[in-house]
Amino acid sequence: MFIHVVQRGDTLWRLAQQYNTSTSAIAAANGIQESGILVPGQSLLIPISADQHVVRQGDSLWSIANQYGTTPETLASLNGITYPFYIYPGQRLRIPVPAKPTIEVNAYTEQFNDAGVREVTEIGSLLTYLSPFSYHVAIDGSLSGPDDAAILEASRAQHILPMMVLSNFKDGTFDSDIAHAVLTNMTVQTKVINNTMDTLRQKGYKAVNIDFEYIPQTDREAYNAFLRRLKERLAPGGYLLSTCLAPKSSADQKGRLYEAHDYSAHGDIADFVILMTYEWGWSGGPPRAVAPIDEVEKVVRYALSVMPASKIMLGMPLYGYDWTLPYVQGNKWAPTISNADAIKRAAQYGAEIRFDGPSQSPFFRYYDNNGVQHEVWFEDARSVQAKFNLVKSLKLRGVSYWVLGTPFRQNWELLRANFTVKKLV
Repeated sequence: MFIHVVQRGDTLWRLAQQYNTSTSAIAAANGIQESGILVPGQSLLIPISADQHVVRQGDSLWSIANQYGTTPETLASLNGITYPFYIYPGQRLRIPVPAKPTIEVNAYTEQFNDAGVREVTEIGSLLTYLSPFSYHVAIDGSLSGPDDAAILEASRAQHILPMMVLSNFKDGTFDSDIAHAVLTNMTVQTKVINNTMDTLRQKGYKAVNIDFEYIPQTDREAYNAFLRRLKERLAPGGYLLSTCLAPKSSADQKGRLYEAHDYSAHGDIADFVILMTYEWGWSGGPPRAVAPIDEVEKVVRYALSVMPASKIMLGMPLYGYDWTLPYVQGNKWAPTISNADAIKRAAQYGAEIRFDGPSQSPFFRYYDNNGVQHEVWFEDARSVQAKFNLVKSLKLRGVSYWVLGTPFRQNWELLRANFTVKKLV
């Protein structure tokens, strides 16, 4: 796969001629119509098999390396280029074709209808785990779960290991009182663990994912003790244990979301952890990249300081947000937007997509039909490839997606091109 950034005047036909492929192949790889309008700044996957790149005006070793999922240093070494890495238009560069590393891939889903089943069936070959969200823990230790029968059947058909998610989610948010009750009341905790074991056996889940958020800081050690106790019950049956960790860049990071999440302890207790490396730009906050690579890497580097790379799953968003400007705290929250809808919106309102270097994320602004200005940040092939490059360079266990249900063909095509996905069942 090659990542092409659309310039004014580009058409699928011209790109097909340029890269010696077909318009239908380009359209299929990007989940777009052959007759669709291309947006300046839009990233397109070009499905070609090539080991050479012809340098164009504006190219740099860094941009070319990002397009092919390699590093500037690798390109320089392969082509005998010395610092300061000068290249020129028309120059032909050899592109390495590395072996694809094997990783594990998890995806959360909140869709339990026919559409959710179809999506799992379509991308099932690219998933190691499927995590229906979620089994909600009540303050008395009882569990209430989704209608997951159809989605579990679809996962079994695709040889996906189903992972049961336990959360303290209630009424649209994470409830601190529920977490406190489970972690400090042994009667309640025993009920939660027993109910979890019963559900695993009844439903056929093979792993448990604990997503407890907004835990009181004073319950940090109690949370670690709960995980140890749960692990002792899971291990004899061969069940895996994973946890979700808030995106911390240091052990003493302040805030209700972070303080009770002990990276070192979770790395020791759990079979693996999922770093929730998204929501820097969030629905109720100011416009910003959802998963800026510079912030993501800080979290991963800290995690690596206290646990092995083989236990780290990098969280990746499949969505973006559309903010109304000017941003005013407390006003209407930004709705989520998929990659496909972001491109359609940019085309509809004549916006040009820009790309922010530090965050490695695309964005654009537009005025709607009422004259109101908006700012959209989303994920595209370039932002996804940047995260895949981080996974490869640091040899992480894999990636975990939040959340299925937002169309993003480029992500799945790039996942297939970059990695071999491990299957456990």
